[in-house]
Amino acid sequence: QEQLMESGGGLVQAGGSLRLSCVASVRTCSSHVLGWFRQAPGKEREFVAAINWSGDDTRYADSVKGRFTISRDNAENTVYLQMNSLKPEDTAVYYCAAPRPYFWTYRLADFTSWGQGTQVTVSS
Repeated sequence: QEQLMESGGGLVQAGGSLRLSCVASVRTCSSHVLGWFRQAPGKEREFVAAINWSGDDTRYADSVKGRFTISRDNAENTVYLQMNSLKPEDTAVYYCAAPRPYFWTYRLADFTSWGQGTQVTVSS
């Protein structure tokens, strides 16, 4: 299992922005897809965004396209999720996750290593 640790969550008003960070182990950053998922109270965990190991391919959930941007800095072993134009329905615990090495996927079931999560709350 890879080591992942998220930070950057908090409370923000609707329309505001937050940037989440996830520090991964050195091995993870050079060879793994990194993804962001979220889970709201009473709901299932869902895909938000994913980026491949070299950072030149990304995928987004339809609900966040045009508002969220995923990026990575392998030199810093970090993946970011820039969240703009936040809405109350974005409120959730956000998780960083990784599947097995060199496997391009964004299916939740394929992700086997998970961080502890960071809370994002968007007030109306």
